Amino acid sequence: MAHKERLTAIRTEMNARGIAAYIIPSSDPHISEYLPERYKGIAWASGFTGSAGTLAITQDFAGLWTDSRYFVQANDQLDGTGFELVKLKVQGAAEYAFWLAEVLPAGSKVAFDGQSASLAVARAVEEAMGAVDIVVDGHVDLLEAVWLDRPALPNGPAYLLDERTTGESTVSKIERVKGKLRDKRATAHVISSLDDLAWLLNIRGTDVKCNPVVLGFFLIEETRNTLFIDTAKLHQDEQGRLAEAGIILKPYEDVFAAVRSLDAQRILLDPKRTCFAMYDSVPNGVKIVEDINPSTHLKAVKNEVEIAHTREAMLKDGVAMTRFFKWLEEHVSHGNLTEISIAEKLQEFRAEGKDFVDISFDTIAGYLEHGALPHYKATEESNATLRAEGLLLVDSGGQYKDGTTDITRVVSLGEATAEEKADYTIVLKGTIEGSQAVFPKGTRGYQIDAITRRPIWETGRNYGHGTGHGVGFFLNVHEGPHTFNPSNVDIPVEEGMITSIEPGLYREGSYGIRIENLVLSKVLESNQFGTFMHFETLTLCYIATDLVDTSLLEKRHLDWLNAYNAWVFEQLAPRLTAEEASWLKEKTKAVY
Repeated sequence: MAHKERLTAIRTEMNARGIAAYIIPSSDPHISEYLPERYKGIAWASGFTGSAGTLAITQDFAGLWTDSRYFVQANDQLDGTGFELVKLKVQGAAEYAFWLAEVLPAGSKVAFDGQSASLAVARAVEEAMGAVDIVVDGHVDLLEAVWLDRPALPNGPAYLLDERTTGESTVSKIERVKGKLRDKRATAHVISSLDDLAWLLNIRGTDVKCNPVVLGFFLIEETRNTLFIDTAKLHQDEQGRLAEAGIILKPYEDVFAAVRSLDAQRILLDPKRTCFAMYDSVPNGVKIVEDINPSTHLKAVKNEVEIAHTREAMLKDGVAMTRFFKWLEEHVSHGNLTEISIAEKLQEFRAEGKDFVDISFDTIAGYLEHGALPHYKATEESNATLRAEGLLLVDSGGQYKDGTTDITRVVSLGEATAEEKADYTIVLKGTIEGSQAVFPKGTRGYQIDAITRRPIWETGRNYGHGTGHGVGFFLNVHEGPHTFNPSNVDIPVEEGMITSIEPGLYREGSYGIRIENLVLSKVLESNQFGTFMHFETLTLCYIATDLVDTSLLEKRHLDWLNAYNAWVFEQLAPRLTAEEASWLKEKTKAVY
């Protein structure tokens, strides 16, 4: 079916069930950012493939509500589908709910699938509709009725990591989580988020592209711990290892019945990472304690074993990036390279590294105006051919069994203009300011965001996305609870966190610039004024200097850039061929 036909099928089913409006969030029962194919309902219905958005469908209007990162992409992908782009004024806000409350008559019914909607979404809809006497039903999966070839749940294998890789046993991690539960006086806890489950149980899988996770739920009670999973994914030996850790295995689909029969006084659930259907399964006599999953905080602070492994992953990734950019420089003039083909080549270089598993997200290879789309992904229709001119932005990463990487670099494929150099240098200045920040313990991410943006703001420039996100250890490339963005998120930057620093600048229709490194939060010193922290840069890949306008940088910025590039050469050269090392030596020459 074409997208218009799919929209018609949804409306026909809505009409048969007396539903005036149907909402499809970008989510799954685990409130994941990256979804198994079965839960990509927005893409199936509308053609929009971005990772953030909500469809709201009535009989006379169908809209996609999404934020500024996806405006250009949404306009292109929604063309001719029957869906229209509705531009969010506030990122993440449930503006579609208030629109429905305005246009629907009292007594109407609004529905959504509670297994694919977070509690936050359900509450926003119920609040908006309750004020105008509109009925809400959060237990309707219309897609199951109209998506005739809907993919089944993934059934790829899962496996356990040993303590030499993770630095901590599953038993120890569970005890630490239980300690946090006791602090909250909670006697039960359901973990739905896949990366939390993966970290806690030292388990990895193949159920979601680019994210080494396995579908499952974990129920912690006072006297037992239960993993709900398709046991066919696990080898018998690994099932035995889980049993030795005191973990009972039950079928994946049994989790809701288990929650409905809970014998507990207080259950802790994370409202942002638990689906509405799970909340609705909690018996009336059980008090729900709403808080962030304890494992989310614990997972964000990497131990020394994880940090050491991550440094090794950065070395392998740096070798791959060096070989890629050398290859790109040597072949771009041939005229046969495209955005898709260079992304595939970069993956080939990464795959040569020991213990490479997958890329950590779909590579963003944005040439010229495509670089101005922060979440661009080349398609057969948009796939641009590279020429020996203009700017190329490459945002990519790898999943290795010893770490996760995420890096963005911009290179010029020809002679750069004065404007391109000025924009590049201002963004680089922001990256350096953020990387060099010294800050008191307890500093929040929005303060690091402001430090990074300051030199960009001073020139009357800005960017619409956050400055940084947490990164997992051989896990999701986007990891909470901390974040470096303007939002007033009350999570301190702690020692051991790995975070990106990635300011940018985008000129729609022309080019985009973003320079991203991963950094490790560390204590610098403690004195009479308190404890102060700083960042250690982990990412190993040269930063192009032919785009730098040195007149726009202070000496301390140039010193940082030269020291960084010299360090990159020193670390990577022993792993490169003589020819590759000679090429990198030239790229890392000091500038003044």
